[in-house]
Amino acid sequence: MLQGWIQIALTLLIVIATTPLLGGYIARVYMGERTLIDPIITPIERVIYALSGVRTQQDMTGKQYATAVLYSNLMMGILVFSILMLQGFLPLNPTGLGTPTWDTALHTTISFLTNTDQQHYSGETTFSYASQMFALGFLMFTSAGTGLAVGIAFIRGLTGKALGNFYVDLTKSITRILLPISIIGGLLLILAGVPETLAGVATATTLEGSTQAIARGPVAHFEIIKQLGENGGGFFAINSAHPFENPNGFSNLLETLAMISIPTALIYTYGVFANNRKQAWLAFWMVFAIFIVLVGIAAVGEYQGNPQVNALLGSQQPNLEGKEVRFGWAQTALWAVITTGTMCGAVNGMHDSLMPLGGFVTLFNLFLQIIWGGQGTGTAYLFIYFILAVFLTGLMVGRTPEFLGRKIEKKEIVLASVVLLVHPFAILIPWAIVFAFPDTLGGISNPGFHGVSQVVYEYASAAANNGSGFEGLGDATLWWNLSTSVTILAGRYIPIIALLLLADSMSRKQPVAMTSGTLRTDTGLFTGVTGGVILILGALTFFPVLVLGPIAEGFLMGRGG
Repeated sequence: MLQGWIQIALTLLIVIATTPLLGGYIARVYMGERTLIDPIITPIERVIYALSGVRTQQDMTGKQYATAVLYSNLMMGILVFSILMLQGFLPLNPTGLGTPTWDTALHTTISFLTNTDQQHYSGETTFSYASQMFALGFLMFTSAGTGLAVGIAFIRGLTGKALGNFYVDLTKSITRILLPISIIGGLLLILAGVPETLAGVATATTLEGSTQAIARGPVAHFEIIKQLGENGGGFFAINSAHPFENPNGFSNLLETLAMISIPTALIYTYGVFANNRKQAWLAFWMVFAIFIVLVGIAAVGEYQGNPQVNALLGSQQPNLEGKEVRFGWAQTALWAVITTGTMCGAVNGMHDSLMPLGGFVTLFNLFLQIIWGGQGTGTAYLFIYFILAVFLTGLMVGRTPEFLGRKIEKKEIVLASVVLLVHPFAILIPWAIVFAFPDTLGGISNPGFHGVSQVVYEYASAAANNGSGFEGLGDATLWWNLSTSVTILAGRYIPIIALLLLADSMSRKQPVAMTSGTLRTDTGLFTGVTGGVILILGALTFFPVLVLGPIAEGFLMGRGG
């Protein structure tokens, strides 16, 4: 069992080592500095800007940036919804799949448009190759690029710079970060055994003499952007637990690193923009410390296994229910924490089969959204907590709240509060409605406390733009498609608008000189206070839900009930 802990440790060491390398590169991209791929990418970008009419030198205000995000996303959503509804008439449909129901197509469009990728369908039996590549694959790049652009605009505003131009930031996100890494990663996945083909299903004769149809398709390029862009939507129903998406230990390591690389690197990117790498590393280690504790909790739960099963066997055995044996308990537990921490949502094992400790950790990540958070927006949420910590500590010690030399006033606190309060409202209101009419709306397959977790997980995943689920929930219904769509939209766009308006407000403030009375935010003490604020706010908001779900389930299981 020591091997499992060593695997976890080595994976995390690689993450730490690559953070400043990728973070520095991302900073150079958005600061307009020279990079190695300029000779190839710059001419391509010039053509894109010329054809689209983008004025590359024109900075946007917060309102203009938010308008550009909403308008572009609306147009992309209409295009993708049309492709999904017309897939029966489009080429690249070797199995002749028909048109999905309108509510499934709508939910899928909204889900992939917002970087959520929540799936109420089975990929290989619902959408054609054309839909998977030109609709869902297209949104995997643009939704991740949108999140990156918003995160960078927020960092610029927070550090006193103009927010930039959304269309330029979106283009750079795709051409200079997502696409180059995806090309390399896709080729490595092909070498690892992930298929990349437009051929239809393969047929095989089983030992019993019957015929079996084996789904395949252009999986490798889909898989890498799924992980790198924190999208999470699987080409196949069982996602990265499928051997064609994730065949072996090497592919699992590559996909794990792709999933966490950009969220961790963006904290370092902030340090470059702010010219304060010390604060960036303090923030990184604060999040990393919480992350390590959560990984340990989930891993211990899976390593110790189910006490009732252990009692029957007469020995302690890891919990291997819902897991692929090629990954085992350790890599499944690590993946579960990372995928809910980074808001990716991809799975290499079934979260519904996690022990209560694992269920607690995955839900806790979805509630906090900053361990490590969504693509770009997670870093912005992290510094929202820094702003609130500045405000609270300023009140306690009688100093004017300031962050990076700019005063934190009523407008900034109101907008920061909006970012954090939208999340619980988007989760708890529909959750309460479901339990008001459980027989009509529920679709719950697990009784008792686990059923509570099943429902709240679905809405938490939607609001956090994560997309993973406690599978077994009967969510392929009109209610679940529409209610989670509303939660997804609220969890994505209301915080984005508030973040951009807050960044715009900060960028317009005149910096004040640092004095002996200034509350420094790049110290270990303040970073610790921020960590406390994060945990207290998260616990106070969602603790009752955790008690009704995984905590109660854990006590019941421990009692043998």
